[in-house]
Amino acid sequence: MSRFKAVIFDLDGVITDTAHYHYLAWKQLAESQGVHFDHEFNESLKGIDRMGSLDLILASASRQYTPEEKLALADVKNRHYQELISTMSAADLLPGAVAALDTVRAAGLRIGLASVSKNAFTVLGRLGITDKFDYVVDAATIARGKPDPEIFLRAAHELGVAPADCLGVEDAVAGVAAIKAAGMFALGIGHPFVLTEADVVITSLKEFNLAAY
Repeated sequence: MSRFKAVIFDLDGVITDTAHYHYLAWKQLAESQGVHFDHEFNESLKGIDRMGSLDLILASASRQYTPEEKLALADVKNRHYQELISTMSAADLLPGAVAALDTVRAAGLRIGLASVSKNAFTVLGRLGITDKFDYVVDAATIARGKPDPEIFLRAAHELGVAPADCLGVEDAVAGVAAIKAAGMFALGIGHPFVLTEADVVITSLKEFNLAAY
């Protein structure tokens, strides 16, 4: 028996990896504005929502942008990203992802998704796993992105589970911070020396062991 009543997963970097698609879309957008963009810059955007990422990119531009211009640029990036993810399939699921979801379901726990992507439903559909989640919270339904705990608190509320009874799964520093701020147990996917706030860190969902947390 698990001590938790629900598990709330992040999407990118946990269930699937759309980082390369985000990288390509942001790189094209940044360079169109005269901003150098490389993999290191892309890593600094991990776990940050679209408008927050855009602000970081445009901070290196040679001019200021109006709110309207920023919205237009964010739309350009998103349309390019949507074109890229339209080719995704179940083959893009990360190792251990489906097994982890099935383990949680078999244990009788509720399953949520907390993703700052506004394309979360599209990605889940392409991966063929939409029906594995009881509730999905994406960027379109929250006011504040990670590391604010709003997205995880909203997921817990919609799942009908107290935050203290939830296990949150994240691969980004901002995401782990959001889980902890929500009062949940944080399982990090990645490296312990990076995800220092996580309660437990594993390298991928292949190592997921619900009974161990």
